[in-house]
This record gives sequence, C-alpha cells and structure tokens, in this order.
Amino acid sequence: MEIAVIGNSEFILGFRLAGVQKTYAAETDERLIDYINRVLGDKEVGILVLEGKNMERIPQRLRTTLENSVKPTVITIGGGEGGLSMRERIKRSVGVDLWK
Repeated sequence: MEIAVIGNSEFILGFRLAGVQKTYAAETDERLIDYINRVLGDKEVGILVLEGKNMERIPQRLRTTLENSVKPTVITIGGGEGGLSMRERIKRSVGVDLWK
C-alpha cells in the first residue's frame, strides 16, 4: 500500500522530503479534481492525504465519495475539519471504535 498526497506545492513538500513518492501539486480546482480521480482509480494507494481547505474546493458529489471511501482512506490535514474526524475514519476502516 502506498500513500498519496494532494495539495499545493508547500503542503506536499514535507511529504516529498519524508519519502512519499505519489505527491501531486494541485494549484487549480481542475487539477485538484483530476488528481483526486486519478488517485481514487489507483489500486496501489491505501491512504490519500488532502489539505483540509481543499475539501471545500471540490464538488459535493466527489466530497461525499471521499468521505465514504474506505480504500483509499482519506485523511485531511490542516484548514479545519474537512469532513469526518480521524476517529470516525479509523472506525470506518477498521470496523471498531478504538477509543472505547
């Protein structure tokens, strides 16, 4: 399983330095949507990391798809909540609430 990161060039820089291979600089809404669809179709990606503020830039239908996605599991970082909490995502992926 691989990790994919989509965001602006500053956001993905740290992930590149950490060795993440699949990083996509999406400066426009069109690029953002294109990269998200590309990653959703990539069977090797297990985790998709998005910049939190980007969730508001994508259409509602795609946002719903991301919020309900188990593989890849979508994690938003920074810029507010951006969808489900980490606890809810882990619960959805694993099937149990690990905090109980």
